Amino acid sequence: MAIQISGTTVIDNSRNVITGAAASVTCGDAFVKAHAVGVGTTNTAGRNAGVGTAQGTLILNVETESLEMYGPAGWKVVKSVGVLNATGGTKDTTSRSGYAVHTFTSPGTFTVNSGQGDVEYLVIAGGGAGGYYGGGGAGGYRSGTLSVTPGGYPVTRGGGGTTPANTSVPGPNGSNSVFGTITSTGGGGGASQPAYTGPGGSGGGGYNAAGGTGTVDEGNDGGVGNTDATTYTAGGGGGGAGGAGGDASTPISRQGGDGGAGSTSSITGSPVARGGGGGGATNNNYTPGPATAGGGPGGNNNVATTNRPGGIGISGTAETGGGGGGGNVNAPTAGGPGGLGGSGVVIVAYPIA
Repeated sequence: MAIQISGTTVIDNSRNVITGAAASVTCGDAFVKAHAVGVGTTNTAGRNAGVGTAQGTLILNVETESLEMYGPAGWKVVKSVGVLNATGGTKDTTSRSGYAVHTFTSPGTFTVNSGQGDVEYLVIAGGGAGGYYGGGGAGGYRSGTLSVTPGGYPVTRGGGGTTPANTSVPGPNGSNSVFGTITSTGGGGGASQPAYTGPGGSGGGGYNAAGGTGTVDEGNDGGVGNTDATTYTAGGGGGGAGGAGGDASTPISRQGGDGGAGSTSSITGSPVARGGGGGGATNNNYTPGPATAGGGPGGNNNVATTNRPGGIGISGTAETGGGGGGGNVNAPTAGGPGGLGGSGVVIVAYPIA
């Protein structure tokens, strides 16, 4: 293969450099110029058959439209120069300018048809159900980027926990959500008795005891419940993606713990708060714990309103992973069960322009 050197050049062997006003070196389709460097081009088969494997070797793979380098672990993508094309879930190319956004509200597969590179993800598990007094914890909340190549990436959307049937059963946990290698843990159910601690993505609120523990990098702990064991009870709030569940107040005010704060993401193009914990329940006209970011407020047995009838905890909002509000077993009607956990969601986004 011919090597051409052009321009007014000076070859300095002591420094291994070529200088000159218009100096350039070309070797096949690779070149070095004063203001640009070009690497060799090939496809995957040509790379595997005809390119040396010295560490640091760079090529432009025209098949995958990516700059690749050979290192200790073999060929790796340095930068994708082609536009990623993928299918799966509900695909939206208008809500976020210059991006495709795939939203999964049911099981499916994110399939990369061509191109490769990094995609953004938001993986939220199902929220835990409220117990009798303890609010449900939010589903695990994970966001970041993942490097993808052509192929399929399985997606599981976690469901929210369902309500318990009696006072001795805590609110069930939500189920996990999955995107490829990324898993978020279902939220912990709210407590119905002191022995239960309700761990999960975020922990469920407690009943006269500490709340459940959250999972590191996914959520936070549930709040402490409070009771005098005779008349007045208030449940701890479920933990949220953005903060721990609130503790129930002392018997002086007997307020149920606030649901833990959620987290806000703009992956779809607009800021949306998700992953809030469920509020703790209370009784005898005292204030139940509120909730935000998809979590359900707690119930109060003596306040029968449209939003909080007969002490029933309000369910977490679908596709937010919100925890269900705690219920009140002493409610005069309907038994005052906790609210359902909100279902989770998986969202994937990547630039298309």
